Amino acid sequence: MKINWGTSIVIAFVCFISFILFFVIRMNIDHKANHDLVTEEYYKEELGFQKEIDAENNANDDNKNIEVEKTTEGLVITFPKNIDNTVVKGTVSLYRPSNKHLDFDFPIRLSDSHLLVPDKRLLEGRWDIKISWEYKDEEYLHKEKITY
Repeated sequence: MKINWGTSIVIAFVCFISFILFFVIRMNIDHKANHDLVTEEYYKEELGFQKEIDAENNANDDNKNIEVEKTTEGLVITFPKNIDNTVVKGTVSLYRPSNKHLDFDFPIRLSDSHLLVPDKRLLEGRWDIKISWEYKDEEYLHKEKITY
């Protein structure tokens, strides 16, 4: 049986399409490929994005920058020295891009200008830190990506 060139092209296209469909179906069925969004309520958070931009600008304009430093005890978050620490309120959010079950938030309670996140709560790897805080009815925001 002899196959002409037109039939060969059709067979090649069918093989190529089958090859692509195999991988598409495999990636959709495979549970190892995690297809989660970054956040559960993505579109709701997108609407509040301008507030985050304003809060970051407030922190930069007012020289109220926060320092995050890795120590042997854990992660030390240092607030500006020129503020009254007892009036500061807000939250610290630690987000782990590779595993959403490791994410956690905790409220800010300051007795001095330092806040410690214990070493046992953090695993090695990349963390995204988001510190949103309020001081004298002004909102501030600090975002940072670290490798712990």
